[in-house]
Amino acid sequence: MTIDRRTVLAGAGLGAVGVAFLAGGLGGTATAAFPVQKTPAQWKAQLGPQRYAILREASTERPYSSALNKEHRKGVFACAGCALPLYSSTTKFDSGTGWPSFYRALPNAIVTKSDFTLGMKRTEVLCKRCGGHLGHVFDDGPPPTGLRYCMNGLAMTFKPGAA
Repeated sequence: MTIDRRTVLAGAGLGAVGVAFLAGGLGGTATAAFPVQKTPAQWKAQLGPQRYAILREASTERPYSSALNKEHRKGVFACAGCALPLYSSTTKFDSGTGWPSFYRALPNAIVTKSDFTLGMKRTEVLCKRCGGHLGHVFDDGPPPTGLRYCMNGLAMTFKPGAA
């Protein structure tokens, strides 16, 4: 059996999640089970390879590659996995990072957990309904929250209309 970097990182990530779960939860806010549950094969069939890698394997898309960076209409950004509304267009801003960024999530849309990959502590953002990996939140955003939800565009869809 060949062990590659992805296998090692996945094993380390699963181990960290297990330790966090046994210690009383995932970063204090994520839950162990999400309302929308599917097998990996079902997720792959629904999402396709790129979205699957991001939403189910916590991959990251290349910066400046998302069409949602240029989306400026009024509307709602929703989870590409389960269609849960996540962010209003009124909270979107250009962070200069190359990923769609928001300063506030919609109520009851996300959960967070500590992420220790890449040798640093970050806060991972997950869809509250399906547990899909959306991106990370940082404390260098604009007023009024000071937060920057740095999201993968492929993890979301956009629904124009009322924001």
